[in-house]
This record gives sequence, structure tokens and C-alpha cells, in this order.
Amino acid sequence: MKLKKIVTPNPIPDYEKGFPDLFNRLTTILFSIIFLCNINFLLLNFDHQQWNLWGLLRINGFTLLIWTVVSFFSAVASSYSATYLKGFKYHARFTSLCFGFTIAVMLLVASDHVLLLLMSWVSMGFFMSRLIGVDADWVEAREASRFALKHFLASSILLTMGVLLLTFNSGCYKISDMTALFSNLSSPVMLVSAIFIITAALIQSAIYPFHRWLLSAMTAPTPASALMHAGFVNGSGILLTIFAALLLKTQTLTLLFIVGGITAIIAQFTKLLQTSIKQKLACSTIAQMGFMIMQCGLGFFNAAVVHLILHGFYKAYLFLSSGENIQASVPQKPLPIRIKPLQAVVVTIAGIIGAFIFARLTGKDTSINSGIFLTLMVAITVGQATYNIVKQSALSNKQKVFLPILLFPFGIACYALIYNGVTLLMRDMPDVDVPSSISLIQILFGAVFLAGFFVMKLGVYKKVPWIYVKLLNISQPYTRTILMSKNKSI
Repeated sequence: MKLKKIVTPNPIPDYEKGFPDLFNRLTTILFSIIFLCNINFLLLNFDHQQWNLWGLLRINGFTLLIWTVVSFFSAVASSYSATYLKGFKYHARFTSLCFGFTIAVMLLVASDHVLLLLMSWVSMGFFMSRLIGVDADWVEAREASRFALKHFLASSILLTMGVLLLTFNSGCYKISDMTALFSNLSSPVMLVSAIFIITAALIQSAIYPFHRWLLSAMTAPTPASALMHAGFVNGSGILLTIFAALLLKTQTLTLLFIVGGITAIIAQFTKLLQTSIKQKLACSTIAQMGFMIMQCGLGFFNAAVVHLILHGFYKAYLFLSSGENIQASVPQKPLPIRIKPLQAVVVTIAGIIGAFIFARLTGKDTSINSGIFLTLMVAITVGQATYNIVKQSALSNKQKVFLPILLFPFGIACYALIYNGVTLLMRDMPDVDVPSSISLIQILFGAVFLAGFFVMKLGVYKKVPWIYVKLLNISQPYTRTILMSKNKSI
């Protein structure tokens, strides 16, 4: 009798058994349920209610708002990764890390106890660094993860020092109680604490000169990049909002205004030098975080929250639509800026109309204060968008004249409506909408900011070689994260 050789098949890995797909599907359903519960609860309790749970959590309109946004982004990223990462060896790990990150963000927003706040901040950095290096077989991804983790640990240490300094001097472990006692603390203690907290926020938002970790984090899968740019780097806006009263007491808002403005200008410059889609998006995020920090520096933390929400939707969409294969493109010579007199008039009129509508609907025209700078940002944004329309050769002259005047006032009205709604939800947060009187420093830096904007748009920096080289050098990622051995992107 001839015996047949029995061949034992190799064990099938979990990721080929469909476990990650099932796990991802369940996670997507859970995030979707959380999102629907949050948005329904937010709408039903829009008339201002606040809950304090076990002395650890404080749930109010602001908490529900951020929970709704974060759960939405997580549900979208999880759903997108179901097909995008199908068959990926570490798909289940990716889903687990996304889940942990989402919970950490939600706990951070609701934290009323300093220990829970610090644990949430540390957890956010840990989960995001692991997402950046989720592909453990990829050398550059592991290096990017380590590089980012060093920044996040530094941010966590500084935040811990700043918060515990306030805790030990006030004798309070609840943030809501601590805020009421700021007037009893010594100025040096509050100033040192504010500097620590501000620096921790700047590191996480990749504000210059801490921006390189974000430029090196492109090894993260595209859904993770969307979650990072839509939620993680925005976390500093949440942190600064929580400690808005401290920043106001210590008069450190001008520091935020200047640092945010410098970052916004530099990042906008460096964005023009990038050839990779993801790197362009990273520079764009750094610039937008600079604008968000500027808004905090003006005393409008509510405007910063609106900015981080709208930026989150916009940037998540851009990352998820960027395509699976991110390839460098050949730089092309940009068209010179040529604007005809009539087009210049249209751009100016559209900017003025947009600024006027925003000022009237949000009450920023009632007095001369830092709100003027916020209105000026709106005017510049509308003017830039109008120029993008009037330079289109496919449109007729009539369309170029009337489309901006018809479209942008409606858009600004919608933005003002969102602004007022967020402000209403944040009305029990202390000192989140406190415009300051205009200072000479703000005026001078505002002039520098405008000059930098026009220098960028007119391409003047390209005629000065050392500036061009400097901008190119500071926009490079960490050397060990640059793809050298293989061209791999997920």
C-alpha cells in the first residue's frame, strides 16, 4: 500500500482570515454611533447644560462639539481604511491605534482633573507616534515614529511641568477650580507655567521651529495622515482654549500672535517649494496652525476653534483624495501674477464686502480692538479666493466680475453663522472671546505679515538666492526619514 505524503499547510495569518476587516467594520460602526449620539445630544441640549462626572470629567457644549467632530473624522478614516488598507499586514494594529487615539482626544477635551488631562495628552502623542510608524517593517517609518515621539515626550514633559506648577501653588487638582484662583497666584509662577504650556502646544502643532516632525511623518498611512492633520495637530488649539484665562492673566497673547504669524508666513513660502503632494499638505497644515495660533494671540479662542474644525474637514478631504501613490512631480514655472485694473477692483470690492459682512454678523465692528486683525484675515482670504476666480481664462469677464460678488458674501455669512454658533456653545468657557486693545507691536507685525504675504504672492523671494536656499533647507524632513532604500508610500 502506497502512502501519500501529507503536506501540512502553513498557518494562515490573521490578516488573511478577515479578522482585520471585521474589526475595522465594527470600529467604524462604533465611531458612527458615537458621532450620531453626540450630534443628537448636542442639538437637543443646545440651550446650555453642563455635567460634572466623578470630579474627573466636565461635559459642556464645547466638549460635545469637539466630540462630534472627532468621532466623525474617526468614522470616516476607519471607513476609508477598510478598502485602502485591505490586506495590509498591520491593518488591525492601525485600527486599534486609531481607536485609542480617538478616545484620548475625547478624554482630553472633557478632562477636569489635571492627572486625566496629562494622561490624555501623553496618550495622544503615544498613539500618533505609533500610527506614524505602524509599518514596523519599514525602516524610515520606524525612524519617523521615534523622531515624532521625542517631540511628543518633550511636549508632555513641558505640559506636566506647567500644569503641576499651577496645581501645587493653587492647591487645586480640578482645572475649573484652578482657573478661578489665578488671581491669587504670583505673577512669576503663572508666567513660567504659561510659557511651559504654550511651548507644549507649539510643539504638537508643529509651529516653527518645531515643525520638522510633521514633515517627517509622511510615512503614516494616508488615513492616519488625515486623522493627524484633522485632529492631532489641532489639539494645541484645544489646550490653549482650556488655559485661556491663564494666558490672558500673564499677557502672553502677543507672543502667540507673533510666533503664529512667523510660522504662517514661513510655511506658506515653503509650501511653494515642495514637489510631493503630502509635503505640500504638511506645509499647508503648518501654515494653518500658524493662523490658528495667531487667532489665539488676538484673544479669539473661539475663532481658533472654528478654524481648527473647518481646517480639519478641509485637510481630511485633501488627504483622503490625494490618491494611493504619492509621487513627486516635475516643478513647473508658475505663471506670473498679472492682474488687470478691473480685476483688481473686483478683488478689492469682494474683500471689502466679505470683511464688512463678517464684521457686522459677528459684532467685530463695534470697537477698535484686535478684532480688526481677524476681519483683515477674512478680507485677505476673500481677496485671494476672488483672484483665483478672475485669473481663470475659461470664464468670461462678466462671470469674473459677478461670481465673486455673488458667491463669497454667502460663504462669509455661513462662516459667521458657524462662528456665532461655536461662540454660543463655548459661552461657559472662561475668557475665550476677549479682544485686546491694539498695540504697537501688533500693528508693526501686522505690516510685516502683509508685506510677507505680497512678497510670497509676487515671487520676490525667488530673486534672492540665500532666502530661497534657507526656505528649502528648513522645509526638509529629518534625514533618517527620507526615503533612500525604497520608494514606498502608504
